[in-house]
Amino acid sequence: MSAERATQIMPAGDAATAAAARVLRQRGLVAFPTETVYGLGADAENGEAVARLYEAKGRPSFNPLIAHVLDAAAARRLARFDAAAERLAAQFWPGPLTLVLPKAPNCAVAELATAGLDTIAVRVPSHGVAREILAAFGGPIVAPSANRSGHVSPTTAAHVSGDLKGRVDLIIDGGPAPMGLESTIVACVDDPVLLRPGALAREAIDRVVSLKAGTAAPAADDDDAVIAPGRLASHYAPRAQLRLDASSVHPDETLLAFGAERIADADRAVLTLNLSARGDLIEAAANFFSHLRRLDACGAATIAVMPIPHVGLGEAINDRLRRAAAPR
Repeated sequence: MSAERATQIMPAGDAATAAAARVLRQRGLVAFPTETVYGLGADAENGEAVARLYEAKGRPSFNPLIAHVLDAAAARRLARFDAAAERLAAQFWPGPLTLVLPKAPNCAVAELATAGLDTIAVRVPSHGVAREILAAFGGPIVAPSANRSGHVSPTTAAHVSGDLKGRVDLIIDGGPAPMGLESTIVACVDDPVLLRPGALAREAIDRVVSLKAGTAAPAADDDDAVIAPGRLASHYAPRAQLRLDASSVHPDETLLAFGAERIADADRAVLTLNLSARGDLIEAAANFFSHLRRLDACGAATIAVMPIPHVGLGEAINDRLRRAAAPR
């Protein structure tokens, strides 16, 4: 955990909206109300800001986050809509519905925010304060629930302050969240499937599209566990094998480095990418998925991975590395 922040609490209004947009542009964290629960917002396109969000929540792993946007047009810049998704968006946006969709070819959201998946979760909130912030900021905002990971979702600014004061830059008090229940999540990747029940009833969705038979997919410990069908425990798995805690580089390997230290035979590496030359775990988290993809694209059979500390965000990075290195 980085040094404690000075958390400002402001009542909703024009001054708070301007302050929120300013903090977000500076890679800061802003908690604000939506119609469902209070969200913890960060610039969705900035990997370092997203890494700070994970750190603030104390998340055990890099689960995908919901990207909040102002309207369906903005969502289409991030995701590919099929006919079912178009019908759901037309009927229920703005509102408490999150859609999990294939990423658009030029999706600008940071890979850390989508946990390396080829899908993205998008929502258009209806709450006035959230919409004012989105309009003022002018881009997508990832906003999981504004609480410590595993804690009860917050429905008031006081709940947020109790959990995150000293961990975020700004809390906007817009009164109690009207619904008090997280958004409903529907994946439209193949047949529409309900991934998480929420503030929008299944019956209402079923009147617009035919949901795939069966119950909702099992969920992880909080509202951020947004996944595509069949990928609940999934992550970006490279084609190459991963060799963890490497102290040297073998011939024809690529190298995922960390810190200033050089390991034995590092010059053998086909390509070396350093998660953070200065040993900063926030920078390392921001670079993790994109570096892994670039190394995998080289075609080498193995990626050697230098040791990464098991503290702070290093715990989540090591969790993903273990999953990626598992036999498959």
